[in-house]
Amino acid sequence: MAARHEEIADELRRAIGREEYAVGARLPAETDLATRYGVSRGTVRQAVAALTAEGLIGSRQGARRVVLASRRSQSFAELRSFAQWARAMGREASGHVVAQEYRPATAEDTVHLQLPHGTTVLHVLRLRGLDGEPVLLERTVYADWISPAVESIEPDCPSVTQRLLDDTGLVFAYGEHVIDAVAAGARDAELLGVRRTSPLLRVRRVTTTREGRPVEWSDDRYRPDAVSFSVHNSIGNNALARKTAE
Repeated sequence: MAARHEEIADELRRAIGREEYAVGARLPAETDLATRYGVSRGTVRQAVAALTAEGLIGSRQGARRVVLASRRSQSFAELRSFAQWARAMGREASGHVVAQEYRPATAEDTVHLQLPHGTTVLHVLRLRGLDGEPVLLERTVYADWISPAVESIEPDCPSVTQRLLDDTGLVFAYGEHVIDAVAAGARDAELLGVRRTSPLLRVRRVTTTREGRPVEWSDDRYRPDAVSFSVHNSIGNNALARKTAE
């Protein structure tokens, strides 16, 4: 059974998703929320802290919290799989393997996965959805040592990350993300239900174990009307590095 602060956080997420609290709007004061839900201010603070960590609301001390994003905002403050992020937002994630095959590692694969040139790696094209709506295409290349475990997972598994943890104990510990924009090609447009040449948000990522061993690298392409990204910075911690296009 979920703790009371988790239930309150879920209710506030849904309210934000319904735009009862639009982006830029202030949440009610802690005392008002405590009265509404019949709990202490401490319980309200726990719920608000969860939404702050997810990037939904601002965390300015001494002021009423301001809504920063809808429930479809992806924060890079922590490493989460697509399914984990969707679940935290109160959405239902889906996945379907469109194509899957073994190929010799290319020069790009060897750099990202730190493998000898020509090593056989697994390429997977996966279409991901939110509440049944296609929003993301993942083109993922898996290192040779984890490929057999990935290949054995059913094509419609909603969370490969969770399945690998359950089956092999593998933990995706670190990730590096590069974000830019690309035009949708014919196949991407068909699978995502957008026009050809429509802009897509691209996230190229490399994920490793706690020991720094690369597990996968991926070219992820999001429909921009479905998902946005958020990065929270402070004077003491800046998670976002600006680079020129490559």
